[in-house]
This record gives sequence, structure tokens and C-alpha cells, in this order.
Amino acid sequence: MAEPSSDWSLRTRCIHVGNEIDPATGAVVPPIHLASTFRQQRAGEWGEYDYSRSGNPTRTALQTTLASIEGGCGALAFGSGMAAIHAVTMLLQTGDHLLAGSDLYGGAYRLFHQICDRAGLGVSLVDMTDLDAVAAAIRPETKLIWAESIGNPRLSIPNLPELARLAGQCGAWLGVDNTFGTPALIRPLELGVDIVMHSATKYLGGHSDLVGGTLAVADPELYRRLYFIQNATGAILDPFSCFLVSRGLKTLDLRVRAQSQTALALALWLQEHPRVERVMYPGLSDHPGHAMATQLMGGHYGGMVTFQIAGDLAQTAKVCEATRLFHLAVSLGAVESLIEQPATMSHASYGAADRARFGITDGLIRLSVGLESFDDLRNDLQAAFTAAGL
Repeated sequence: MAEPSSDWSLRTRCIHVGNEIDPATGAVVPPIHLASTFRQQRAGEWGEYDYSRSGNPTRTALQTTLASIEGGCGALAFGSGMAAIHAVTMLLQTGDHLLAGSDLYGGAYRLFHQICDRAGLGVSLVDMTDLDAVAAAIRPETKLIWAESIGNPRLSIPNLPELARLAGQCGAWLGVDNTFGTPALIRPLELGVDIVMHSATKYLGGHSDLVGGTLAVADPELYRRLYFIQNATGAILDPFSCFLVSRGLKTLDLRVRAQSQTALALALWLQEHPRVERVMYPGLSDHPGHAMATQLMGGHYGGMVTFQIAGDLAQTAKVCEATRLFHLAVSLGAVESLIEQPATMSHASYGAADRARFGITDGLIRLSVGLESFDDLRNDLQAAFTAAGL
């Protein structure tokens, strides 16, 4: 095939970069390399591959695609999103300070507060949409600022270029979890961010059939350091899962745009529902981050919708349990729609005080909108409201 072009669109690069035709057979889908070890020509002289923890052709293919679509110098594929975030925290040393967003995935909250703090890292949370609060929370020992391009679960939208400026001023890395945003909507490295992370389990894979995580960076030295950490700790993604992520990426742009359209339609419908108190979706004009999301994402706002119902924890659970098309499950970003109660599921690792402090209320419901039709999903939610007595 022709050499990859920098002029290719994201959709084209997702399909072709890293998916070169197999020279041995002409296969248009590269083979999956399951080998754990590779024969060397001479003792002590290493070829491109030697042991699959250090490198594998199938993982290289995926990482090549990821680096291209993220606009980075390199990418790494991990066994889970949490393994990828953990690798980033291993850049830090005892006594360093990690400043994270308060609209934060529950697994990251648990890692920061129950693992990283035991290693002697200072951890604090701040509203990443409040730049004055971020600046005030930065300490001389702050070495990593961790944000989410679209916050989980309240869907807040930080000003990433300004966060990158603040991080640069204090000499800290800025890492961004772009799982909700995806490269189809926003590419943080192009905005000055140092590290972009994805739970590949979600939109990148897109079919609820793998667990994985990725990192991409723009700086070669930072890539070298993260590769060393990954190789030393062994948190790699297996070849078959790498293949599944590569396959999922080929339809990423189409899926995310279709999911975004349906999510907006559902958000508008939920806004008018008499038992819904508040809808959090960046595509709505009254969302606090709407203007920023429009500036950074160009008119598509993602497939996640969070809303607050007029009910207690038990009534919220009844709504979530009564749907048929929306599966009651954690995770997100796949072709099937999911529904969950953050207070008892994705964010149960938060302490009760922090759930109250950061707006993770008993009546909060989070939707991951799939590829089903809007009419069917709307009817499913309405039937669930009725079944729950709302």
C-alpha cells in the first residue's frame, strides 16, 4: 500500500495506519502474532523483537495506529486502563504531589487514594473547570496534574489548553483521561497535554469484548520513560486483545458520531421529562461547559448522558433495573447501551463524604448510549420510569 500520509483524515488513518498488508501473504488484515519469544541471530545482539513483554508485532501495529490518531510520537498498550494510569503515577517519587480532577472515574479515585498515597504521594482533588482553584491547589511539589476531557460522571469540560499552560508553568506533567472524548472528538496532545490515556475497553474497542488501556505522548523522552516502566512491570496488552482494539478503531469515528447524535436527542428528551431534575450533557446549551466543549470538540459531544431524577437511592435503582435495552452494567462506549447508578456502582469507591462533596448523589443515573435507535431507547427509558413509579 502507499506510504501513510499526514493529510489522511482520522477515519482513514484508523483503517490503514498500522494495518499494512502482510508482505508474506498479501492479507489485508495483519496476522496475530502469539509468539512469546523470538529467535535471535547472535548471543547478545537483539533483533527488533526478543520477548513479547518487551515488544510484539501485533502490539506494535496497534500502537502505531494509536500514535498516528493521537498526534503523538509513540503509544503504549496496557492490560487495562487502570494499568495505564498506574504506569503514569510511577513517574512520580515519594513526596511528589498529584493534583486530580474532582469529576473523576471511581477506579482512578481508588488508585490515587488507596495505592498512591501509601507510596508517599500527596493526592488532592480540585474542580478542573475552575482555573483559579487549580492554580491555588498547585504546590511546589506538584509533578502531575490529572484531568478528564469529559468528566466522569458529571460530564464537566475543562479548558485543556489553559490547564496545559498552568502545568507548564509549574513544571508538572498534564495527563488527560480521554476515554469519554475519544480521538474522534478531541485529541489532547494537540492542545499541549503531555499524556493522553484511554480505557481501550470502552470506545476504542467498542464491543464489550476486551479489557485494555493505552497511553500516547508527544515527547520521545517521556515515551522512553513510560516504556521502561511498562517493560519493567509487565502490564502489557495481549496480542488477541490488541487485534480486537485495532479492529474496533476502524469504525471508531462512525460509531462515536452516531452515538453522539442519539445521546443529544435523549438529553433533549430527558430535559422535558417531569421526573428528571437535571440533565448533564455537554451538547445542551445550558451545560456549564457547552461553549468549551463546542470549541474543543467541534459540534459532537460524546455518547455519555448523566441525569438526576426526583427520587431516592431505591427509586434510582428501580429505574436502572427496569430497562430492557439499556443493560444494567458498569463500563461504557460499546455498541449496546448501558445504564448504571454511579453512587453504588462506578463510583462506589468514593467515600460517602466525597460523593456528597462532588455531586455524586443518590438520584444520579449515567447512560452510555449505544447504536440502537433513538425511538427504542427513549421508549425503554420511559417504560423504566413508569415501572419505578415515576
